[in-house]
Amino acid sequence: MQNIIPAQRKATVNRLNRIAGQVRGIAQMIEDGRYCIDVLNQLTAAKSALVKVESEVLKGHAATCVAEAIASGDEGQQREKFAELVELMERRRR
Repeated sequence: MQNIIPAQRKATVNRLNRIAGQVRGIAQMIEDGRYCIDVLNQLTAAKSALVKVESEVLKGHAATCVAEAIASGDEGQQREKFAELVELMERRRR
């Protein structure tokens, strides 16, 4: 997220820190022997929060790195950015 403005970078890091705290809480729930459905609900919430962060990072990549490659007119750079996105999408389907 090299081209993301500092406020967005800070917001993303803060969100990830909250998720990390949530995951620590889930681990504590498991250690405490909490009800499985309660743990599963928290796991679902944590996964959802990560998906939101992933979406923000992807949007940032498109708005900066991909946009710069397009604006540069450099076909090699454009193909590289496109290939990165295709590879990412392929890994998500596995």
